[in-house]
Amino acid sequence: MSRPQVNSERHAQRMANKQRIMRERIANADKEQGVLLVLTGPGKGKSSSAFGMLARALGHGMNVGVVQFIKGAFATGEAAFCRAQPGVSFHVMGEGYSWDTQDIQRDMAAAEAAWDKARELLRDPDVDMVLLDELNIALRRGYLELDRVLDDLQARPEMQHVVVTGRHAPDALIELADTVTEMRVVKHAFKEQGIKAQKGVEW
Repeated sequence: MSRPQVNSERHAQRMANKQRIMRERIANADKEQGVLLVLTGPGKGKSSSAFGMLARALGHGMNVGVVQFIKGAFATGEAAFCRAQPGVSFHVMGEGYSWDTQDIQRDMAAAEAAWDKARELLRDPDVDMVLLDELNIALRRGYLELDRVLDDLQARPEMQHVVVTGRHAPDALIELADTVTEMRVVKHAFKEQGIKAQKGVEW
């Protein structure tokens, strides 16, 4: 297949225009503050993206706190990795999927304990980034009071970043967030092909 012809002069003009626009946007983006990011939607990659940001923060020498809601019934690669890193406070607070626990009171108690730990991190100005993994699931199921969660997120230190993951992010959290990404499913190995969860990919 032949490569399409490119008009070099037209391409250079387009890139010069784009450069001018981008430089103007960068010059106008002069605020410095902690951001609240929400990763939601039915597609794979929400926690994977969040832990990528965590690795990026660690590369800059930042201190990071992680609280995992729901998850906790089995060991994961991210837990093993993070616990070996300096500057990471890692807390697996869930007891697994609700269809396995089958005990809503137990699930709610686990979520409350997890939020107590999250609140500690959200009040600590020495923690540069807080990752609240699968918090959206706990909110969706009513394990936590949404207004209290939103209040605690808003009361955090000015320069602290927070990343929230999980399907079905509530509208109020999306409205509060600075950046929201929704993952969609195009194909999924488990659902379409019956391929079981793979080490290093799903856990």
